[in-house]
Amino acid sequence: MTRDRSFLRDNGLTLVFGAGFLLSLAGQAIAGHADFNNQLIAEDLQPLSFGGYLLSSDFAVDVTENWQSEYLQFFLYIFGTVWLLQRGSPESKQLHKAGPESDAEQKTGKYAKPDSPRWASAGGSRQVWYSRSLGTLMCTLFLLSWLAQSVTGVAAYNEQHLRELQAPISWFEYLGAADFWARTLQNWQSELLAVGSMAIFSVYLRQRGSPESKPVGSSHEATGVEG
Repeated sequence: MTRDRSFLRDNGLTLVFGAGFLLSLAGQAIAGHADFNNQLIAEDLQPLSFGGYLLSSDFAVDVTENWQSEYLQFFLYIFGTVWLLQRGSPESKQLHKAGPESDAEQKTGKYAKPDSPRWASAGGSRQVWYSRSLGTLMCTLFLLSWLAQSVTGVAAYNEQHLRELQAPISWFEYLGAADFWARTLQNWQSELLAVGSMAIFSVYLRQRGSPESKPVGSSHEATGVEG
């Protein structure tokens, strides 16, 4: 029992957000199925089963267009905060640390500690890749989910066109279509707004006990300090 409690405590952030993700995805599927069938009924078409909706391009494009924007947010934030600074924000590095920093600061190469990841001291291409592995993964997931959005998006777009007795378009044509960019940019603008707002609001506002906030008594000028 103690070991189970320790596991839950040590992994609470991942477990709670993971469970929240699954519940939200299930809720999206249920609500989306109902809304999709309402549209079909309004067009005098046969409603789709719940299982059929889960395998449909309409459900897939709604999911992937959100995923790509979230991974874009993290990719830009991870790489952007290497060089970009915000005075007074805990979301920024300290003002004198812009850039990739030295091996001593990053504990790589000969400065690696006994408990450092093995590739931190490996040198060569392995260390170069590992030093950028988090941002690289976020970029890869963004590109893959954006590709998935484009593929499922054109399928959903053409399905709607066929129901309206209009000619379908190719994937390349869809990449330049207003529908694709409307879906994409409506998510990008919200993610960029959220990150920018968090960076500046955290200069002046506090949340006691959160590492995303400075300590309550810290100066507004304190930069790169977490509570």
